[in-house]
Amino acid sequence: MTTLDTPPVAGGSTPPATDSLLDPALDHEINGYAGLPLRSRVANLIAILMPIVGLIVGIVYMWGNGVDWPQLVLMTLMYIATGMGITVGYHRYFTHKSFSAGPVVVAALGILGSMAVEGSILRWCATHRKHHQHSDSEDDPHSPHGHGEGIRAMLKGFWNAHMGWIFHPPGDPLDRYVPDLIRDRLIRRISGLFPVWVALSLVIPAILGGLLELALGGGFLRGAFLDFIWGGLVRILVVHHITWSVNSICHLWGTRPFRSGDHSRNNVIVGVLALGEGWHNNHHAFPTSARHGLEWWQFDSSWIAIRTLERLGLVRDVRVPAAERIEAKRRDRESRPVGESSGE
Repeated sequence: MTTLDTPPVAGGSTPPATDSLLDPALDHEINGYAGLPLRSRVANLIAILMPIVGLIVGIVYMWGNGVDWPQLVLMTLMYIATGMGITVGYHRYFTHKSFSAGPVVVAALGILGSMAVEGSILRWCATHRKHHQHSDSEDDPHSPHGHGEGIRAMLKGFWNAHMGWIFHPPGDPLDRYVPDLIRDRLIRRISGLFPVWVALSLVIPAILGGLLELALGGGFLRGAFLDFIWGGLVRILVVHHITWSVNSICHLWGTRPFRSGDHSRNNVIVGVLALGEGWHNNHHAFPTSARHGLEWWQFDSSWIAIRTLERLGLVRDVRVPAAERIEAKRRDRESRPVGESSGE
């Protein structure tokens, strides 16, 4: 384990030659990002609405039949797996380089993160790096602040931070924020195959649910249908809204123990549900830290996963802030201006 004084570690695979950036299969992924064309907006809308439809179907079916334990187990396992793909993979590894890993782990994290259906690696990481560079300022892609005063303005800001930003053109090319990821052939290929991972995200729970139902003496099709709904669509809905709550809730409500230069907050409920991501003020104070729950009582399941992978020898160069740096960034009793530099 290393402290944050250690320079960031590059990605897990060797950067390719420049001419490989001209791969036509990935041209839209890279060059079509800034404008968010109509087909991307339609795809985003479908990705938001279909899980809601799945929840409605699941509730209607559950009303007369209930939900069996196989659906709850598969939904929970898929939530943890794909949620960790976002928190450990997309966020702490690909975006912030909080640790380094070999190509097998990198591929696993990238695929699991993609199966959360929150966008490709390149797009997700570009948006998040832009958020950190402009956090809670005019150029922040999903800040709940800056929309005026009063309840109506707060609700407008909450909507923008939670979901509204998804339909706004990013306005910047991908290579402005993720040139390192674009240079990595493995990462770029996984990102380009995003639709495949989305399909697997729905097919895998359906097949597993069908097989499990068959093993329990039921019908394959019934099990496949129910776990397509609960382990697929409803699980995607839950992952989406818990992740988006970090953008909205954790910039509005909670505690601010550290100077971070923005409105980021620690929220204990989101901290637990979002697998450690809700300790958001900690994260903005120490963005490259693999550990977000810096206090012993701040449960951070993603940190537990990273530490486990480190002990198994699957990841290395895990970065955490030194104790003296943590103490140096604690806020004084008197409030400081929100725009104060965080020094990161």
